[in-house]
Parts: sequence; structure tokens; C-alpha cells
Amino acid sequence: MIVHFILHGETLESISEEIKLENPKYLKEYHNKRCAREDYIQDELIPRKKLLIPELKDINEYNSKNDAPFKHPKLNPTLSFDPENFSKIFDVNITEATENEDKKKSNFISFTASLKWVKKDSNDHIFHLFKNNFYDQAGSKMADLATESIRSLNPIVIKTDSKGKVINISLKKETIDNFKSIKEKLLDFFPDKYAKIYIDEFEMAVLDQSLFNERMKYDSFIKTYFASVRNEFVNGKSYVEQTIGEENISIIIQQKVGDERHAQEIDILQTFQSPDQKIDYNGKYTLFSENGLIKNIEIRYIIFQSGIKNVTSLKIHEKS
Repeated sequence: MIVHFILHGETLESISEEIKLENPKYLKEYHNKRCAREDYIQDELIPRKKLLIPELKDINEYNSKNDAPFKHPKLNPTLSFDPENFSKIFDVNITEATENEDKKKSNFISFTASLKWVKKDSNDHIFHLFKNNFYDQAGSKMADLATESIRSLNPIVIKTDSKGKVINISLKKETIDNFKSIKEKLLDFFPDKYAKIYIDEFEMAVLDQSLFNERMKYDSFIKTYFASVRNEFVNGKSYVEQTIGEENISIIIQQKVGDERHAQEIDILQTFQSPDQKIDYNGKYTLFSENGLIKNIEIRYIIFQSGIKNVTSLKIHEKS
């Protein structure tokens, strides 16, 4: 056995994870069978007291019981994706704030996202996405131009694989064929020279479908709603790659089931913190257990860059 002096903040779970002991209850059991009376563990670990840690042979024997809590089937669900005949409207609310030593500013954006399953294409799925009812607290002319430009493209065509991961984002042929008329209307609504520069760049992105696909994969609603949350769970954990912030920083998010007693709905809790503590991410997805479709999403992340704290809150809720 190994004698370990308990450090502040350590738990049976954290120490068990460090020594690769799957079920923390056996660490307590091993210690209590061998320790002096004054070192007996009742509930919580007490800093600076002794803890007797099993050797590898004993750890392997305990692990062979295969009864660790994180191996419970409810904590390792196989999430389906069955969107046929799906049609829902979501309220999308985004709050962005920046803070430094001198000032704090924030902005609030909201819109509705109507998502409709259209058809199955082999093993893939085709959706139509409509964005409407935009509100931007900043209220600038360029913000109005941006929202009107997006509305002019409705619907956006999204193709996913059998697990709901985006394969391609495109526009209907009629939209592309009619884009000259769309551009003229935008120029009529926004006649100044700066708007024309924006609209010309918008036209380039729309008519170049490869560029459009690449840019739309970073759209706040699309990348969040169609995130790979249904990846396989192993030992109570699943992992998904996501991008955050204006610079689209790529991070690997850890997922766990919120409550093993789930029935009709299942909560998936997401966490990430960078080693240098410059990124802190927390999220919660609520899915229907039967078909794996998403009902609600709540995400909040913080990015520290060059002395500036950037806080983003994103909420996507199915309208009742």
C-alpha cells in the first residue's frame, strides 16, 4: 500500500481518477480496512490526514468488478437522431459583453429560427432553416443590413449525416438564380457607399457556394444546434469539437449526462476550461430521449484575451 497525505480540495473521486481506480467506494473501503481508528473515513476527506492507497494489483482486482457508477447505461446513452416530419420554431437569444479595466459594454441579439425537416437523402437528412424577427440592441444601419441580407436568403438548406452533424450548407437554386433581384432590393433599402461594399462582399459569398458553406458552418445557430452532441459515450463521458468567439477558437468539450434518472428528456452537460484558464465554457443541451432531437440549449463561455474579458451567453429555446 501507499501512504498519501490528503491535500486541500482532494476527494475520493479525484484521487480515484488519478490512480485509475474506477469506483471510488473501493478507495474508502480499502483505507478503512487498514487504517488506524483516528484516520477512519466517514464521509468527506480531511486535509493533512493519512489515506492508504491500494497498489496496482488491488486496483486491477477492484476494476474487474466492473461496477463503477460512470458505467451505468443511463450515463452512457446511445443518442438517436430521428428528425423525420420535424418542424419547430426556436427563440434564439445572444448576449455578448466585453470588460476591461476601464469600461464594460454589451449587446443583445435575438431572432427566431424555424427549422423544418424536408426529406431523407440516402442516410442523410435535408433541413430548411428560416431566420426572422431579428432584434439587435446596437441598432446600427450595418446591423440592419446584415439581418436583412440573411432574411433575403430564406430558406437556408442544411444537409446532415445520420447523427445530425452538418455535411453541407447551401441555398435553393431559385435563390441563387434570383440573386440579382435580391441585390437590387438591398441596394434600394441601403443606398450608401459603405452598404454597397458590404452587399458586394455578400454577393461574392452567396454565389460562391464553397465559400458560403464554409462561412455558414460558423453561424451561431447552425453550429450550436447541429453540434455533434450525439457522439458515443464511454465511461460516462463524450466529447465534441466546437468553435467559439469571433476568432472561431476550436475547443474539445467534455459531455456528461445530467441525471441518470432521465426518462422522456435527457440533459447533456458540457464543460471545458483551458489549462491557462483563458477559456471557461459551460453548456446544457436538453434532448428528447425518443428521437434525439434538441429542445433547449443554454451556453455560456468566457474568453480572456489581451486583458479583455469576453462573455457570451447563448440560449436556444423551443417555442411552446
